[in-house]
Amino acid sequence: MSVLRVGIIGLGMAVAPHAEALLALSGRIEVVAAFSPTASRRQEFADRYGLPVVDSLQAILSDASIDAVLILTPPSSHLELVKQAARAGKHILLEKPLDISTERAEAVIAAARDAGVKLGIVFQNRFRPASLALAELLSQGRLGDLISASARRDNWRTQSYYDEPGRGTLQRDGGGVLMNQAIHTLDLLLSFAGTPLEVTGYARTSPIHIMETEDLAACVLRFANGAIGTISATTCAYPGLPERIELIGTKGTAVLIGPHLSAQFQDGTSLTVGDPDAGRLADAQIMGFGHQLHEALLSDFAEAIAQDRSPRITGEMALRAHDLIDAILLSSREGRAVTVRDRA
Repeated sequence: MSVLRVGIIGLGMAVAPHAEALLALSGRIEVVAAFSPTASRRQEFADRYGLPVVDSLQAILSDASIDAVLILTPPSSHLELVKQAARAGKHILLEKPLDISTERAEAVIAAARDAGVKLGIVFQNRFRPASLALAELLSQGRLGDLISASARRDNWRTQSYYDEPGRGTLQRDGGGVLMNQAIHTLDLLLSFAGTPLEVTGYARTSPIHIMETEDLAACVLRFANGAIGTISATTCAYPGLPERIELIGTKGTAVLIGPHLSAQFQDGTSLTVGDPDAGRLADAQIMGFGHQLHEALLSDFAEAIAQDRSPRITGEMALRAHDLIDAILLSSREGRAVTVRDRA
């Protein structure tokens, strides 16, 4: 496989695991240029990682040797950047969420599709060994038919986190805990259980934070086959706990706690994957994880380009989490059950 030449757009909080993963993949992926509109961020990035920086976005978009870009900027900037990158013929790896609204998210996908470039989305938790193992046992039918599918995301964020300009606002971030923290967990749940038929949801801002959007949300799910479940998400849970996904089937139960899977089957067999103690500290810290999952995601993205296939996580897949969030928030506002959009 030839070396993939990439540019990085955005050198803020999200860049660290990407940069570390790119250094680990230096034999397969070459960073040609990295850009931030802030000179101090460019200098800090260059000093820390020894990777080249440029002082304009156009320097990346106009470089015909660059095959792909990583867009790691705030959500509200995604659509315009994707349009520019797509017009320049660059494949795109985009940080979640797709953008701040489902309408804009759909336009992101359309821009890449119309330009004929690959669009991959950064949901790195899909690459955890435990997540891959759970997906495999589901594909084998070892849990039987699902009768319950639930998820919890208990994060902690201080008020200073939301005091940063735009943080937790509709205009920049597109929402609160659902769109910015729990979206990883929602994506995982949907990848395992599929899209629910309807939700009854509740969302609010707790007394812990002063912010525009929700820091606390919960809902009941109902699936087309009769299965039910719950979702709970917050940034109020000090000091932060690993995410939890629980699937109950007619043949067994599987529980995914962070990077650890435990499954028990009615035939007397069981399966465990991952360290039950791993990741607990990471869930208590912002960006407290390593780069290994980003390395797997970037490796898949490079292979997708080389093999002319779709990345493991496409824009269309990521859109399902947006649809679910829309339904939860609409249900909360209107006090009724809401049908989740089915894009099948």
